[in-house]
Amino acid sequence: MDTAVIALIIIGVALVLYITDIFPVATTSILAILAMVVFDVIPFSSAFGGFANDMVFLIIGMVIVGNTLFETGVAQILGKSIIKISRGNEKMFVVILILVATIPAAFLSNTAAAAMMIPVAASAVAASNGKFTKKNTFMVIGIAAVTSGGLTAVGSTPQLIARDRLIEAGIEPFGFFELAWAGAPVIILLLVYYLTIGRVILKKTARPGENLTADIPLDYGIREVERNPLKMAITLSVLVFCIVGFISDGFWGLNLSLGTISMIGAAVCIATKCIGQKRVFETMDWTTVVVIGASLGLSAGLDQSGAGAMVAEGMVGLLGDNVSPWLLTAGLALIAVILGNFMSSTATAALLIPISMSVAIEMGIDVKAVIMAVVIACNISYATPVSTPPMTMTLSAGYKFIDYIKFGGLFNLLAYALVVLLFPLILNI
Repeated sequence: MDTAVIALIIIGVALVLYITDIFPVATTSILAILAMVVFDVIPFSSAFGGFANDMVFLIIGMVIVGNTLFETGVAQILGKSIIKISRGNEKMFVVILILVATIPAAFLSNTAAAAMMIPVAASAVAASNGKFTKKNTFMVIGIAAVTSGGLTAVGSTPQLIARDRLIEAGIEPFGFFELAWAGAPVIILLLVYYLTIGRVILKKTARPGENLTADIPLDYGIREVERNPLKMAITLSVLVFCIVGFISDGFWGLNLSLGTISMIGAAVCIATKCIGQKRVFETMDWTTVVVIGASLGLSAGLDQSGAGAMVAEGMVGLLGDNVSPWLLTAGLALIAVILGNFMSSTATAALLIPISMSVAIEMGIDVKAVIMAVVIACNISYATPVSTPPMTMTLSAGYKFIDYIKFGGLFNLLAYALVVLLFPLILNI
């Protein structure tokens, strides 16, 4: 049997296991990449190579920094400040978090933004005396971070890939804020969605007897800690160091990856005893680490086996030769959204952009407009916890896979419909 077909079967079985929750999401993810190896879809190094990916270490490092914010009492202060500003109103609290998350996601990276915002939100939840809950909060932050990453030319990887491809083809790349014409309306839509039907859906994610304000590894947000001014200053300095490093891609002429910067910050927190090594292991969100590493392996399986290309080319073929520019961009965007919920946005962009460029050139359609449509779509995948790192990080709230389909999936459909309707205005097609 063709390896591409086997890869699609494995993804299909994994999806069923995710939805039915027969196994924990991390276990299902590991079983899926093991199946890729056993059935010779990809080698072991590719299946488990995701665990050495820079993105994984970005998250590990920022989780440690975030947990250090708790350990030193900084997060509690920030959380209580947000509670004070929101006046104890959960709706206002979430709206503030969405707006605050937009800035780092747009100018740093959506993953870094989620890694910084979730610990602060957790602290506010823990200090709210039950007024706020994780399940009404975390997934919205993840979606806000993913969407906000699509506001600028540097907020996420797909636009960087697109920029390189357009320059290579001798085509002027899109401007720094050009994508915001699509991203900003989706952020507004998210605010409206959360304040209406979305909030109702999120409330139904709570299970009987479930503790909605505390869970491992962020359980200590509810307890008071001894505040050492020096350790608090070091922790804040580390956070600033990471933010500046993310913006500048390094220091003193050194080109450092996001993961490297993040791990340097984590190492400083441990070395200065702002957080103990034992506490690091106790509070690490291992589910997120495993799911992200494994999802990169699944992405590699779809990519290297040709399964992703098979799906993309098949759907493009269904559009026909005489399709209108608007319908073509809508179709390519739909492919990007579907693949983006099971592959990383980076892999989805790397796969679809060359195909989209070829199709646009062959059909005589504006290449830049088509590529922009694909990039926009790569930043609106929210229906699964394996779609993007920011969504995966929200698993610490205790959501089930089906919760993402209900809340994130519906918003995914609404966001897709909105950007497709906007394509004629923002892409001039």
